[in-house]
Amino acid sequence: MTDELADRVRHWIAQDPDPDSRQELQRLLDALPGTEAELADRFSGPLTFGTAGLRGPLRAGPNGMNLAVVRQAAAGLVNWLTKHEPGGLVVIGYDARRGSHEFALETARVATGSGMRAALLPRPLPTPVLAYAVRAMDAVAGVMVTASHNPPQDNGYKVYLGEHLGGPLGAGAQIVPPADQEIEAEIRAVKLLSEVPLGHPGTVLGDDIVDSYLTAAAAVVQDDQPKDLAVAYTPLHGVGGKVLGDAFLRAGFALPATVPAQAEPDGAFPTVAFPNPEEPGAMDLVLALAAERRADIVIANDPDADRCAVAVPVGNGNGWRMLRGDEVGVLLADHLMRLGRTGTYATTIVSSSMLRAMAAKRGVGYAETLTGFKWLARAAPDLAYGYEEALGICVAPWIARDKDGITAALLVAELAAGLKAELRTLTDRLDELAAEFGLYVTDQLSVRVDDLAEIGTMMAHLRAKLPASLLDEPVTSTEDLLDRPAESAADVVILRTETARVVVRPSGTEPKLKAYLEVVEPVTDGDVASSRERASATIRALRTEVAAALGIWSVSP
Repeated sequence: MTDELADRVRHWIAQDPDPDSRQELQRLLDALPGTEAELADRFSGPLTFGTAGLRGPLRAGPNGMNLAVVRQAAAGLVNWLTKHEPGGLVVIGYDARRGSHEFALETARVATGSGMRAALLPRPLPTPVLAYAVRAMDAVAGVMVTASHNPPQDNGYKVYLGEHLGGPLGAGAQIVPPADQEIEAEIRAVKLLSEVPLGHPGTVLGDDIVDSYLTAAAAVVQDDQPKDLAVAYTPLHGVGGKVLGDAFLRAGFALPATVPAQAEPDGAFPTVAFPNPEEPGAMDLVLALAAERRADIVIANDPDADRCAVAVPVGNGNGWRMLRGDEVGVLLADHLMRLGRTGTYATTIVSSSMLRAMAAKRGVGYAETLTGFKWLARAAPDLAYGYEEALGICVAPWIARDKDGITAALLVAELAAGLKAELRTLTDRLDELAAEFGLYVTDQLSVRVDDLAEIGTMMAHLRAKLPASLLDEPVTSTEDLLDRPAESAADVVILRTETARVVVRPSGTEPKLKAYLEVVEPVTDGDVASSRERASATIRALRTEVAAALGIWSVSP
């Protein structure tokens, strides 16, 4: 085993274009057999070109993000592109993570080496700027080097298609099957990295592309709406800070107060254990700033600024509460519906079903897709709005056919400022929606595993013994998405009762099994508080029952 592994490592070293990666592997090779487990992990297989691209730890070897893997991925992508649109334009963006700029340059060199044109965004910028540029520049494809809200040691590689290859619904959207599988096959067909032709590092775009995005983003809000709002903000060491600040000023809002220690891009993320607004502790500094400045609301972007998190003050000075993604999602959908925006309002199978009820009552189109914005972006030709429970929101599909934390933040600010002018808050509006539609409460049961096989075991346990009842109500419908036709099949089980819904699926980006829980509690005589207490107890009970159905007895939040 050790000799075979050593031979594979030596072969990789001979092909690796990065001297630092070669030295990293050589040190591990020289330390065999003590490093066999580490090398076996790094050579257990290539990073899979999955959800919109690659994502993995920054380390040498085929099962990591490094220059060799990026060159191979770029070569496969470009080979696929040249079969469909030879000579077309590829726009490349990157964030501030370690290696992002180098990976972007390598992608450009591979593209130009094969006769494509390559254009790099002028500096580390949010993912939605790249998604916008693909559409605005009529590119055949876009690449964004980012790991979004993953830990500091990770990086990633997302691919977008222009209208030439993605079609009208997928213009500027992330790739979907069969394109991802075809590109993966092209990547695997690249055997000798030394034979990949390399050209010049592309053209670096000017700030006019950012200016164009900002002009479009600021137009999302209305000039004649109130703009008096005090916002505390953090980009979580990501690339959203300057772009969001400029967007707020252009739209007529005051510049948000930004956490100084988190204002500048820093791929080490020194003040947070995990750069995700949903993670415990990630919002501590911005919540402290909000209390100090007596802010009206808190807004946070994740590191590549494609997600938007919101926190609101709790009454009587009792601190702050993070709004769930479903709460932000329905608030903004309601705001746009009341403004008269027509078209289809879309969400995913794991998000709250409240949007369906709102769309039915308001007489607008509704669509529901598999998890992920690659599907939401293609939900309907007349897509007006889309959101997913994991803080991804698309409020302007004509700007970026993807989640966009900058335009979402602007719309949140517009809604909050309008309510403030009426001496009301986002919390008040949530209570009003609950009184109108019922109280939809969502939660998530998440099981992190060390061995991915455990996820299959839990899914098999669920399928083998599906619960006949939940919360003392009969399960009225069970849907296994593996039974769907191949193009829409997914490893997802959905259970419904009269007042509850459970969606169970493996995570697409982390070693986790996730169960998305929802209960619907009626509101009597406008007493939302009592309904909320009942719903809170009910969803705790549902969480326990679902854990048992999965064959587990302790779960993480």
